[in-house]
Amino acid sequence: VQLQASGGGLVQAGGSLRLSCVASGRTIRGHGVGWFRQAPGKEREFVAAISRAGGGTSHADSVKGRFTITADRAKNTVYLQMNSLEPEDTGRYYCAADEHIIWSSRATPNAYDHWGQGTLVTVSS
Repeated sequence: VQLQASGGGLVQAGGSLRLSCVASGRTIRGHGVGWFRQAPGKEREFVAAISRAGGGTSHADSVKGRFTITADRAKNTVYLQMNSLEPEDTGRYYCAADEHIIWSSRATPNAYDHWGQGTLVTVSS
């Protein structure tokens, strides 16, 4: 499965963005999907994930209450709605998918086989 992330951009603190992760080549049904981000000079960190069945979601503590991951599997797309953005949310955001992922490993980048190219989010203060 190939993944294409989009929706990033420059936004002021307090603003909102919605990122999209469109899958092609195979259906995203049956894949767990995660969003990760990486700021310059920092390691890639977990942001949110949605389970293979779509019934479970998980969000990092740093984004709980502000970010929401959803999936429209008919469109083969997973979204990350980001509200109340903060300068600390700046970074390149990546979506990742894996059809064999174990839910307990959802926050581990190495648990995902397929990655998109990322989309840049810049939040100004």
